[in-house]
Amino acid sequence: MRTQFCIYGEPRGKERPKFSTVCGHVTARTPENTVLYENLVKTEYRIQSGVRFADDAMLSVRIFAFLSVPRSASRKKHLAMIDRLIRPTRKPDFDNIGKIICDALNGIAYRDDAQIVDALVRKFYSDTPRVIVEISDIPYEQ
Repeated sequence: MRTQFCIYGEPRGKERPKFSTVCGHVTARTPENTVLYENLVKTEYRIQSGVRFADDAMLSVRIFAFLSVPRSASRKKHLAMIDRLIRPTRKPDFDNIGKIICDALNGIAYRDDAQIVDALVRKFYSDTPRVIVEISDIPYEQ
């Protein structure tokens, strides 16, 4: 089985939790921007695909993040970025992009992101910022 969906908008990475001390107890909370983006990922997945993989499936995830071209880029540099000759080396980091997508799909597309045994995250520039996610199960071979 294989599914694909797209999240339009600037790709975001998973932010670190925020810690605070209340009456001598340390509490952690997830930043609001992370929660909002994870909810967007869940909503888009349910609308565009909604496929639920088996609880024992081995999964492969491919994530293609298309970041917007900086406004400061010259016309020549802009074209090179769109033609994928220049790739993004700025934030968000590839691992944080993968983390926010995979965590958001826990319990929705699959039981747990521990089922992901193969992953790929690539970053590109585009005039249409978005993230394309492909999930497929890997057949068990003896």
